[in-house]
Amino acid sequence: MLRAYLLQTHEMLFDAHWHGFRVFGGVPARGIYDNMKTAVDRVGRGKEREVNMRFLAMTNHYVFEPEFCNPAAGWEKGQVEKNVRDSRHQLLHGMPDFADLAALNVWLEQHCLELWKSTAHGTRPGTIADIWAEERAALMPLPVAFDGFIELSKRVSPTCLISFERNRYSVPASFANRPISLRIYPDRLVVAAEGNILCEHPRVIQRSHQLPPRTIYDWRHYLAVLQRKPGALRNGAPFLELPPAFRQLQGQMIRKPGGDREMVDILALVLQCDEQAALMAVELALAEGVATKTHVLNLPRTA
Repeated sequence: MLRAYLLQTHEMLFDAHWHGFRVFGGVPARGIYDNMKTAVDRVGRGKEREVNMRFLAMTNHYVFEPEFCNPAAGWEKGQVEKNVRDSRHQLLHGMPDFADLAALNVWLEQHCLELWKSTAHGTRPGTIADIWAEERAALMPLPVAFDGFIELSKRVSPTCLISFERNRYSVPASFANRPISLRIYPDRLVVAAEGNILCEHPRVIQRSHQLPPRTIYDWRHYLAVLQRKPGALRNGAPFLELPPAFRQLQGQMIRKPGGDREMVDILALVLQCDEQAALMAVELALAEGVATKTHVLNLPRTA
């Protein structure tokens, strides 16, 4: 049986199921849940539930049966909450610092598996790991992960940005002032429109409202704007994070008349060929000391 705890958002709940099933080595026949809002839209009489459609889609994908506890019937869940509380204390006591969330998750998974080996099952002889080894054969095969995103409709601002969780993310300039679909995953945001994926950003999660909102740019999204306004390249916020070679070339180009326009034409190579090829052309031109538009534009054809 699977016990899923109330998470803040549907996409995180879906992600938790996938990682749980992955570690278990398969899918159980049923899962027992509280009447959490991420799974149940309405609690009816007895066992009657109006299940959230996205949650139902997930259970259908993994082919397991969800069961919901009766309201205010804590005994139906056994010692799950106490066991989780005790395990949390054991796991997190003396936990080191981590560079990022991915490293933390790897550490937690390893220590959970170690804890299973040293923790008695409680109702059957052996450890949790022993019983898990016996029950694993009864699990259903693990399919591909459920595509557990939540979708929101957004309108792109005139400055080619969309807002989500206090932060703003850039979108290709051709979609300014147009509607898009935002697909929300635990670790990333995917922007789609007209049946195509437009772009993707790592999701920035800031729990503290004391921190200022952030704007996450992708300079490539603004190349079409530069064609009309090459001067924006000098001080435009999206272009502060150009690759070092592009920044170095820009520093040389803007010293001469028409340098902004020439630099825009060089950056436009990214729209015409592989970005790494364009970057290599710029690096070669800088190394050869021939940092001119004509030389750079010819290099990708021979690189």
